[in-house]
Amino acid sequence: MYRYFIVTFFVSFLSHSAISQSSIDESKISNAASLIKSSSVNPNKTETNNTLNSLLNDVIITGSVFDNETKEPLEYATVSFFDKRENKIQTGGITDAKGSFNISVKAGVYDITIEYISYKKQTIKDRIVTKDENIGDFYLDINLEALQAVEVIAERTTVELKLDKKIYNVGKDLTVRGGTVSDVLDNIPSVSVDVEGNVALRGNDNVRILINGKPSGLVGLNSTDALRQLPAESIERVEVITSPSARYDAEGTAGILNIILRRSKLQGLNGAITLNTGFPLSAGASGNINYRTGDFNFFNTSGYSYRESPGKSTTKTEYFNGDAPSTFLNEYRDSERQRKGFSTNTGVEWYINETASLTTAMVYRDSDNKSETTNSIIELDQNGEILNQSYRFDPEKEDDKTVQYSLNFDKQFNGNSEHKLTFDFQVENSKEDEKSIISQDGDDAERVETLEEQNRILLQTDYVLPIGEVSQFEFGYRGNFNELDTDYTLEFKENGDYILDTNVSNNLIYTEHINAVYSQFGSKIKNKFSYLLGLRMEQTRIKINQITSGDFDKKNYVGLFPTINLGYEINEMQSLTFGYNRRISRPRSRFINPFPSRSSATNLFQGNPDIDPSYSNQVDLGYLNKFGKMTLNSSIYYVHATDVFTFISEDTGETVIIGGTEVPVIRRSPINLATNDRFGFEFTLTYRPNKKWNVNGNFNLFQSKTRGDYEGTNFDADNLSWFARINSKYTLPGNIDWQTRIFYMGPSEDAQNKTKGMFSTDLAFSKDLFGEQASIAFNISDLFNTRKRAMESMTPTFYSDSEFQWRQRSFNLSFTYRFNQKKKSNRDNGERGNGGGEDFDMEG
Repeated sequence: MYRYFIVTFFVSFLSHSAISQSSIDESKISNAASLIKSSSVNPNKTETNNTLNSLLNDVIITGSVFDNETKEPLEYATVSFFDKRENKIQTGGITDAKGSFNISVKAGVYDITIEYISYKKQTIKDRIVTKDENIGDFYLDINLEALQAVEVIAERTTVELKLDKKIYNVGKDLTVRGGTVSDVLDNIPSVSVDVEGNVALRGNDNVRILINGKPSGLVGLNSTDALRQLPAESIERVEVITSPSARYDAEGTAGILNIILRRSKLQGLNGAITLNTGFPLSAGASGNINYRTGDFNFFNTSGYSYRESPGKSTTKTEYFNGDAPSTFLNEYRDSERQRKGFSTNTGVEWYINETASLTTAMVYRDSDNKSETTNSIIELDQNGEILNQSYRFDPEKEDDKTVQYSLNFDKQFNGNSEHKLTFDFQVENSKEDEKSIISQDGDDAERVETLEEQNRILLQTDYVLPIGEVSQFEFGYRGNFNELDTDYTLEFKENGDYILDTNVSNNLIYTEHINAVYSQFGSKIKNKFSYLLGLRMEQTRIKINQITSGDFDKKNYVGLFPTINLGYEINEMQSLTFGYNRRISRPRSRFINPFPSRSSATNLFQGNPDIDPSYSNQVDLGYLNKFGKMTLNSSIYYVHATDVFTFISEDTGETVIIGGTEVPVIRRSPINLATNDRFGFEFTLTYRPNKKWNVNGNFNLFQSKTRGDYEGTNFDADNLSWFARINSKYTLPGNIDWQTRIFYMGPSEDAQNKTKGMFSTDLAFSKDLFGEQASIAFNISDLFNTRKRAMESMTPTFYSDSEFQWRQRSFNLSFTYRFNQKKKSNRDNGERGNGGGEDFDMEG
């Protein structure tokens, strides 16, 4: 009787303390009660008191893991402690070179799982942990059936299928070692990156790029340049979202690429650092570091890069002069670019208690870019004789700075990790300054300056409510508030003084506010059929304040964006998915600004203030089949878009004097054409014949049909194009990894332009050192120096033939060292704060 009084008093005391002290929480009370109950069959006052006292402290659990056949220790084996009540992994660790582990864990009852790549895992069910203890030696057996899929965990380069997206884990891709985020994206199935760095999804460049599920300062004002400066090693995975659910922004008719940055949650200090150098001259250092102690997790990912990128282009143009002989103009451009950049993402995650966490982070990006471009313009007659020749030299300096602060709060309810409320706040400031003094035939002629500053605020909250075992309801809000100030100045030098050109110099302030609410519901039927239905509403308010001219305009519109995602599991090896969604593409500020900006003396870009957003409806049907040592992942898709943005080139009627000859000035502007229909088929085939060789191929075929007229001119165009990628990886003697990637972009055509096919090959070798704690890699990008864009353009007034190469063949050598970090990372354990959010999904 006395013993039960002590128990009742102690539990009551713990309950009171849980309210007043965050250090003693609900889970400890539950564990205390369960342990007391289990000990009641054999009353022992001293043992009960010792047990209760131990619940207030962490304990150390040790043990060892070995190969059952060879009896060799298994380094980097994973040991995890799963709390059934919290429905999550509380903590975990990895084994050292001797196969031993030493893990600090809160006292309680856990399922302890020991697993290693391609081995059968072992699980100790309902293990009571109350004191420091060695739980013994574990001998794991080879899982022969898993060998063919070892890459899923070990190399993390295969795909995870969910109902609304595909997740590509970026692991031991040798061809991007020491490279950039742009290089990583260029190796993701369905994604292509052209010679200028523009990212396209299934051949459509209207793609939305997010960092950790949100717009980010790491992308900056110019996403193309920013992606070329962020280190590849900073990426954990890339989510390819071709059929976004209602949770995601409706922006981007092609879909969304969500880049998830690395962050570890292991106890203690762990991280990695990579050094690289190459030719043309490049050098860099990047690293990630984590330190988790108690309820705090400190993280940082940083990188510095220096890169020289010589490039060149040739444009040959014939101007039609009616009955008079044509005028021929050849332009040769050589560019020497120098890019220096530093970026860092640092923050701390505070686990307030077992059900809540608060994460704060800061992003800082600073880049200093220089480029020297020489244009040689030669005018020819119809017989090829040189009439005139001139030279234009453009030395440009560009400074980019971005500062971003973010705050994330995550609250779980009733011990269920799927029942949660999240809140995000993000504020950022980005500046991009470009300045150059252009000389013509050796004399200073122009002074150009572009100053851009963007301020952006994001507010977001999401609530997820599980219903029963297989259903889930979700709703949320997101507000994006952006202001972009662009100040463009062009001055011509006359009689020793610079005179402002008021025809093009201008200051534009572009404001865009987007408020969105959404709701979605998903469920499973008999573990075979899954569905996720959603609706999103976005209100857009745009202000166009042209300071120079005094023009002021407003645009307001509201859109509804339904989403449907279905999945059906035919059997364990085959599944089908279906997706439908409506999307929007809003014109950027540059598209709207009526003032022209010049790319050269004879070419200018001018925005269209009357341009409207483009809307699209998309359907996607996917099929997955795993047969033998192969995996086939395929889909058929259709997109119907209205008011599509199309760029037209036309003669302005103005001329400039080059070498004593008048040359027409060509203007390029965006317009809304009537409709665009895009049909496509893609598949990714993975084949692993043995443990040493892995090969995968990706093929995407799409046809685009554009129908529309503009000012009496018909711009109908049919374009059939495709791209293919083959990636082979083989382990040579001496455990040297050899990887080859071959890429081909097929020809394409629109109303005025024909682009020829483009071929490139990348080659890489890698060797692990110091017991797999370090790696050295050597790669060659564009082995045959063929990554060039060749294009022909035809209008009623001129014909041009051009070839452009952004970067020539390059070589890179990198060295990576890891400390207290797994080379072969396991999948995310589903803990809070992963940045990308959890989805109601159907794994294929």
